[in-house]
Amino acid sequence: MSGPTTSPSLSHWGAFRVTVDDDRIVGVEGHPDDPAPSPLLANFVDGIQHRARVTRPAIRRGWLEQGPGPSDRRGADEFVEVAWDEALELLGTELARVRAEHGNESIYGGSYGWASAGRFHHAQSQIHRFLNCIGGCTSSFGSYSLGASEVILPHVVGGTGEVLRRATTWKAILEHTNLVVAFGGMNPKNAWVSPGGVTRHTLVPSLAEAGRRGLAFELFSPLRSDLPPEVATTWHPVVPGADVAAMLALAHVLVTEGLHDEAFLDRYTVGADRLVAYVRGESDGVPKSPEWAEGICGIAAGTLRDLARRMAAGRTLVTVSWGLQRTRHGEQPVWMGIALAALLGQIGLPGGGFGHGYGSMADVGVPTVSYPLPTFEQGRNLVETYIPVAQITHLLEHPGGTLDFDGRRLRLPDIRLVYWAGGNPFHHHQDLNRLRRALARPDTVVVHDSFWTATARHADIVLPATTSLERDDLGSGRNDGYVIAMRRAIEPVGEARDDYEIFAGLAKHLDVYDEFTEGRTARDWVAHLYEEFRDRCANHRTVPIEQPPFEDFWAAGECRLPISSDSHTLFDRFRADPEEHRLPTPSGRIELFSATIDGFGYDDCPGHPAWLEPEEWLGGARAASFPLHCIANQPSSRLHGQLDAGAHSQASKVAGREPIRIHPADAGARGIDDGDVVRVFNDRGECLAGAIVTDEVRPQVVNLSTGAWYDPVDPARPGALCAHGNPNVLTADVGSSRLAQGCSGQHVLVEVERFAGEPPPVRAHRPPTFASRARHEP
Repeated sequence: MSGPTTSPSLSHWGAFRVTVDDDRIVGVEGHPDDPAPSPLLANFVDGIQHRARVTRPAIRRGWLEQGPGPSDRRGADEFVEVAWDEALELLGTELARVRAEHGNESIYGGSYGWASAGRFHHAQSQIHRFLNCIGGCTSSFGSYSLGASEVILPHVVGGTGEVLRRATTWKAILEHTNLVVAFGGMNPKNAWVSPGGVTRHTLVPSLAEAGRRGLAFELFSPLRSDLPPEVATTWHPVVPGADVAAMLALAHVLVTEGLHDEAFLDRYTVGADRLVAYVRGESDGVPKSPEWAEGICGIAAGTLRDLARRMAAGRTLVTVSWGLQRTRHGEQPVWMGIALAALLGQIGLPGGGFGHGYGSMADVGVPTVSYPLPTFEQGRNLVETYIPVAQITHLLEHPGGTLDFDGRRLRLPDIRLVYWAGGNPFHHHQDLNRLRRALARPDTVVVHDSFWTATARHADIVLPATTSLERDDLGSGRNDGYVIAMRRAIEPVGEARDDYEIFAGLAKHLDVYDEFTEGRTARDWVAHLYEEFRDRCANHRTVPIEQPPFEDFWAAGECRLPISSDSHTLFDRFRADPEEHRLPTPSGRIELFSATIDGFGYDDCPGHPAWLEPEEWLGGARAASFPLHCIANQPSSRLHGQLDAGAHSQASKVAGREPIRIHPADAGARGIDDGDVVRVFNDRGECLAGAIVTDEVRPQVVNLSTGAWYDPVDPARPGALCAHGNPNVLTADVGSSRLAQGCSGQHVLVEVERFAGEPPPVRAHRPPTFASRARHEP
């Protein structure tokens, strides 16, 4: 028997070395170049080979016995494990039937998720390539993380690329910035992660250096933990959902005291006059003064007035976290954040202006790398129907209906087959009880998954997929500067297969094998993608570089890419020459008023940034019944729900459930002590959680993060209590606005009470019930 072996790999939360002994993962450590390796890496040790793995193909009993069709037994039925040949035959036949009877637009090609950091075994690319080979599918646009921003930013600054990929670097901030006004903060827990992976985590050391230099931060958030304690922070515990009111008050001071930069507005923006008229109250009779804002956002008028003056007196960076746009009217804080920076006139100046996503993703504020990454081509989708990704329930509920989106009226097809690979909508989506009802409508639901997640349990056909440690791949993230050889570290668990192998098998049944595989094995594709990448590096338009041949790269474990720029400021090129570097907006400038948006006539997204009262907030009528505002942010112990069974994630639980933070005054009024199991509820659903009593949350606010695997006590009963603490049984399934239709699941009103009696066990990480084949054969 050979001894332990160590291999390089990459996850969305970091590059690492994994040590394996006798096909068991025994250790994981961060990349040697990483100054702050993510603690999430610890979940690999006991999370990958957990009993929650899907080990064999499985068919829902009712589907196997009665055939395709709508069923309210999804999520409650038994499964029957079958051989791979039978599973692929059943699925291939069903795909052929649906296409023949209803057309390809009746297939919804899901796969919104983060299943693998690999460039080849990227589940979304795999499923889309396969479905495109058989004629395409109804698809989705955008992300749950950034749905509102992905639509509003193109209207305001011409796109998302500059804002997200060329943000002001931390080097520029540390050298030039005097004041950071952080709406939503910069919580390091979110910045462990980047799509495709990250080798060097820079937020934690950058914030530590900012603390040593005395860089001042003004934190607007109901959660004190949205900036670490070592940073010089003034905490403004804003009423959740009211950040725009605070921004408007700051703008009011700048405008009424003559502190705004009219020359900048004239040269670089359009529509400033319309916005200023609104801020002054000339257009609606309501001046957006600090006194007006105090009654909405809970921050004293004098504090807002003093802050506005300090912002105008030095180099100021206004930042908006991604979490603020995951709400109703989520377009507004992003747009108003840009407007506030524009009024200061500092956009494009070193260390000044606007930023979006510091603390939301690891690759924001890092040096840029201009080399294109290896990519598995998906082919062309011949089906034109699509939805914003957070509208899956609406799609399933309204066959033949319509949906307003970004000035268009989308037609919604009749979905008969949902095909999901590499994602878990029971983590991302809102109002899970409504989602469960919607998922009862299609004829067939197919899921590739490594684990028995709630999404897998709600499928008719479940195919076991390998994890990234069970296959060879290439890994690299945006602006990362490293390409990692992701060597297989362990054998596939049970009968798990790569998504590529699964789709290749289906492609044989549907006579598209040659088109899908192009005659290559998975290993052939990995080498091919690397060599394509190597050629692009050698022919780069500005700085060609030579990379080693594939076999040399594979043996070395990685190659590196040079940095293009490590000290730049967002929109610095536009500021230097607004004609040469026109923005791709209708005006070529920053649009503080958008005639395009105004022309859509949406009452929930007017033509300039505005305060729009949400339904779920402490100032609304709904708060009389549900008086606590829950922040359903991203967890600190895992990425979304991934490897929730791992030791690091499990260590964060309270009484085996997701922790909920509650202010001492609110806990005392409800007889809740630290460590108690509590019931969190509203008129949409209910869940259990474990109480943490802390003054790091604002009064009337609780914090229950997402990612606990959905665990209904009685899966057969609609609206059943979730024993584990998934907040999406509580959240409203409503778009951010008719403009973006983005996810609004960050905020929800709830009530909390101490749970009486013996709480039900958490069973989320146990496999479902299986029926033997003999039990139901005729």
